[in-house]
Amino acid sequence: MQRIERAFLALNGAVLVLALMAMALILGWNVAGRYLTGNSLTWADEVARYSMIWVTFLGAGLALREGAHAAITNAQEALPTRGQRILRGIILLLLFSFFGFMVWVGLDYMGRMSVQKSAALRVPMKWVYAAMPVGFSLLIVHLALIAPRYLRAGLEHSDEAAVG
Repeated sequence: MQRIERAFLALNGAVLVLALMAMALILGWNVAGRYLTGNSLTWADEVARYSMIWVTFLGAGLALREGAHAAITNAQEALPTRGQRILRGIILLLLFSFFGFMVWVGLDYMGRMSVQKSAALRVPMKWVYAAMPVGFSLLIVHLALIAPRYLRAGLEHSDEAAVG
């Protein structure tokens, strides 16, 4: 199972790196072209904007694993060990519920935007909005993978994962 998890993390990270590289190259080319030739790519800003949306949603799960999201741990730390575990269980249930709800909302929104096209690229906007259900689905997978460690150890004792 750990090999599958490591492969999943590597794939998620590689996709993020490739998306950031593509975005940087397109924007760099656009800026250089604007100053060197006086012309710019009409679609570069749109690609950068949509890439940033995808990078945000694809990277949210990795940020969750690292404890990079905002967390308020004072209430949890004030409780005895049993209370901390109960609170962490409630937090996990709330997060799973919210992430599942957002997958559903994202799919609904994708359907509603299926006829709209982007201004420069003329790409169906449903592919831009697909970042939402994909990203929240990845959040569910990441949370499921770290949930046992989080329940057992919490934030202060976990070397690898934290949930806020």
